[in-house]
Amino acid sequence: MSEGEHPAQATSPSGAPQPGTVGARLRAAREAQGLSVAEVAARTRVTQRFLEALEDDRLDLLPSPTYASGFARAYARAVGLDQAEIGRGIRGELARGAMPMRQHHIEEIADPSRGPSRGTVIVAAGVALALLILGVLWLSTGMFRGTQESPEAAASPTTVARSAPVPPPSPTPATGKVVLTAKNEVWLRVYDGTNKTLFTGTLQPGQTFEVPAGTERPMLNIGRPDQLQVTVDGRALPPLGDGKRAMKDVGVSAEALTARFAGAPAPAATPSAVTSPPTAAGGATVPPAFQNNGG
Repeated sequence: MSEGEHPAQATSPSGAPQPGTVGARLRAAREAQGLSVAEVAARTRVTQRFLEALEDDRLDLLPSPTYASGFARAYARAVGLDQAEIGRGIRGELARGAMPMRQHHIEEIADPSRGPSRGTVIVAAGVALALLILGVLWLSTGMFRGTQESPEAAASPTTVARSAPVPPPSPTPATGKVVLTAKNEVWLRVYDGTNKTLFTGTLQPGQTFEVPAGTERPMLNIGRPDQLQVTVDGRALPPLGDGKRAMKDVGVSAEALTARFAGAPAPAATPSAVTSPPTAAGGATVPPAFQNNGG
């Protein structure tokens, strides 16, 4: 047989497949159901020209013997014929030399249902991408390595139980920076444990005095405690008093203020009645209760 010629096909003198061949049986089943070749191609997802080759018993037009058998079985399933019987019929025709052995590009698989659908492939790709992103985040930030609270969060005074009332939070550091700021004109004297004066005078609204770091037992005498804003490391504390009377010997170290507003014992502040204060050196007015207190 010369190149380009085809082996003898089981056809009638008119050129149509002989009755009883696989192609004829497939065609008859399709026509009995009123289906077109295109509709069978849509059901089987096999290229239409391959189905037409099967019907015409032109097995030499199919990619390979394996695919010829697979296409025939898929066709049989689509039109309600016995797949196994059709498969045996195709193998018998192939054994009789109904098609030459040739190889070319395969366009369709024998049974498309065996392969993953497009939706499955998209979902799998999305899952893989999500896992990759989570892995990068885990390696770079450790965001999923545990839920233990960080030291900063554990020390924060705002971390309190919400189910029950709690006392006002105290300043977190016991050795923080203490700053005194006048909300209105206010006289005060700041001194240490040896009664050494660190500051005495009248602060104008907005003026501040920072208690020197390392001062031993710093204390405060003040005429109007309600007009003084005290902060520890920038955290504002409640007023030292209601302003109805002057206060003496108020501890203004970070430890004393922490203890004072946490409800623990703190250096006692001695209240005294406020009267019209005389003027001290430098123009500052000194309440009478503080005139002979080392100021």
